[in-house]
Amino acid sequence: MEKSLQTLIESNLEALLGVRFLESEHRTGAKHGGRIDTLGIDENGFPVIIEYKRDSHENVLTQGLYYLSWLMDHKGEFEMLVMKRLGQKVADEIEFKEPACSASQGASTSSMSTPPRLPTATSN
Repeated sequence: MEKSLQTLIESNLEALLGVRFLESEHRTGAKHGGRIDTLGIDENGFPVIIEYKRDSHENVLTQGLYYLSWLMDHKGEFEMLVMKRLGQKVADEIEFKEPACSASQGASTSSMSTPPRLPTATSN
């Protein structure tokens, strides 16, 4: 079920969420040791991470935060992926201030409407 939901959403990502698809099952490397189910960029240039889980008992929040940490540690890698898939102009407009992580668990899809924004620290 998880994979079929993922395929359906990725095929309609821009229409459903306003997110341009970048990659499915993106490997995060040895340190973070995972795969981001769906990686995209929204209409404002913010990176978007989407995770799909079959069961609600799986700790998707922790996994999402871990992937956000990966993103902030690998901005250059994300920029290269955007440039490769969507071009230099889109890559130049990436905004890392408000990356989003969204999750879908079980039969619930309510979390898939608008990707939640995590608060960011501002420096003075």
